Amino acid sequence: MQENEQIVNKIVEGIQERKGKNIVVVNLEKLQEAPCSYFVICEGDSNIHVNAIAQSIKDYVREQIQVKPYATDGFLNCEWIAMDYGQIIVHVFQRSTREFYDIEHLWSDADLKKLEDVL
Repeated sequence: MQENEQIVNKIVEGIQERKGKNIVVVNLEKLQEAPCSYFVICEGDSNIHVNAIAQSIKDYVREQIQVKPYATDGFLNCEWIAMDYGQIIVHVFQRSTREFYDIEHLWSDADLKKLEDVL
């Protein structure tokens, strides 16, 4: 099994490949009630952009380290795509949907790492 941090790094690279914005890595390992070890959260500008980011993550992680998601959901409307990599859950949002659900605030007691946007 691949190390969680290596998978997270490849997920982030896949997001950056398609210019995903406002990337936040939420490390939940120290929280007992957490559903997984990491959330990786980002956003796209439109349903087409969100779809492209999620496809890039899926392809990039599979090609680079031979890891596939266990499940994905949200590809029909591309408002919020969730990807399950076991101990890592990826959330690719449209901006308005991300603001509405505000996942970072729900897990604000975890370690949040905000990454710079790739220009």
